[in-house]
Amino acid sequence: MSAAGARLRDRGRSLRARLVVTVLLLFVLACVVIGVATTLCLREFLYNRLDQDVMGAADRFSVSRQFQERGVPPPPGRPARDFLGPAQKPRTLGAVIVDGVVVQSEVTDLRGSSTALPAHDAATIAALPVNTRPKTVRLSIGEYRVATLPGGSGEILALGQPADEATEILNGLVVIELVVIGVALGGAAVAATFVVRRELRPLEQVAAVAAKVSTMPLDKGEIELAERVPDPDPRTEVGQVGGALNRMLDNVEGALEARQESETRLRQFVADASHELRTPLAAIRGYAELTRRDGTVLPESTTHALTRISSQAMRMSTLVEDLLLLARLDAGRPLERAEVDLTRLVLDAVGDAHAAGPGHHWKLDLPDEPVTVVGDASRLTQVLVNLLANARTHTPAGTEVTVGLVAGSPAELTVTDTGPGIPPALLPHVFERFARGEKSRVRAVNNTASTGLGLAIVDAVVSAHGGSVSVESQPGRTAFTVRLPGVSAHSPAPVPTRV
Repeated sequence: MSAAGARLRDRGRSLRARLVVTVLLLFVLACVVIGVATTLCLREFLYNRLDQDVMGAADRFSVSRQFQERGVPPPPGRPARDFLGPAQKPRTLGAVIVDGVVVQSEVTDLRGSSTALPAHDAATIAALPVNTRPKTVRLSIGEYRVATLPGGSGEILALGQPADEATEILNGLVVIELVVIGVALGGAAVAATFVVRRELRPLEQVAAVAAKVSTMPLDKGEIELAERVPDPDPRTEVGQVGGALNRMLDNVEGALEARQESETRLRQFVADASHELRTPLAAIRGYAELTRRDGTVLPESTTHALTRISSQAMRMSTLVEDLLLLARLDAGRPLERAEVDLTRLVLDAVGDAHAAGPGHHWKLDLPDEPVTVVGDASRLTQVLVNLLANARTHTPAGTEVTVGLVAGSPAELTVTDTGPGIPPALLPHVFERFARGEKSRVRAVNNTASTGLGLAIVDAVVSAHGGSVSVESQPGRTAFTVRLPGVSAHSPAPVPTRV
């Protein structure tokens, strides 16, 4: 768990922080290696020099013992021979060991005199093996480098000199190294932060450009990808990434321009075709109606054919009008902006729906105060008509349809029915053009054919008003919710004209 948490923390850090930390860790590691190597080398040098002094003193001690055993008098004018021999440094210790027992020992002092070695220190010296190479021994009088060597008559001679000076030098070196490493680490942290920040600035520019592009609405409308990484250096890895991003944006911009041009041509074609079809369709309906109202008695089959011609011409006219409206909305044609009494529109639309679908149960759930929004009254009426027609067309007779309003900002309009519901597979596509729900929602008895554009028009009109529409469905309950910007008490009165 701790390892996983550490990995998550590492992932959460920025690249800059990780680079700085990595540089500092490497710097500290290098300093530690240098410090340890320097300390070990100096320790080896100091102890080698101390060992040489110890061995020289041990030789003098051994020669002095030999003279004493032989009873050789000192040279004329020289005092009686010292126990440790001539010219020994202060705090030098010497001991004579016989059968594992110290029989004589002395420790010189700064005044040139000497004292006997403490008993417990003498026991420690007596336990040392014979070894002509000095070794470190911790005594009550301090840390010593002691050499033991065989003497005459079965004696073992031990001589040691204090290692305090070498230890103090090493301790001082360690303190100096710690201070220097600490100061150097602070300076390295500042320098690493500055250098890493400077070197990563091009990468930050790449990230900034990518972030700006990611917030652009690339799914619709005219797209202009003007963002680019400024002057990427192809000699560096970051510059290569910036150049690749610029080339990718150029490619994407070209593809989006081609897509926009194709969509513009398609919208213009649909708009022109819809506009041109309105007149001949109106003429077909007019001639069919004129023929039916003529006083001439027509055969029953001819009368039926004229009725079907009028019905299909009416359906085609509706489809053409819907396509023309969608093309205009896609082209960004502005809507009329004025205060609209949404409550009044709901009352009128439900009244018309009740007349068109008497087999359904129509209900209202309205607040006491009128709900007002800003928009195009005729287009909002079309939203209501399409939603109610969708509920009437795709649910069986006897279905309860409730239209509700909730005041606020945004204002909410809901159309809820108790029909069979929309299958989950179709639900994400109900607002797409030419999406039909014959498999899920039962048509009314009159079985009026659907163009599949009603809910697409609802979505387009609501989006043009700055609102949103959503649907929730399950067997026994389907609810369409339209959210429109409400009129605030502090909002300026809208101008009821096209802009």
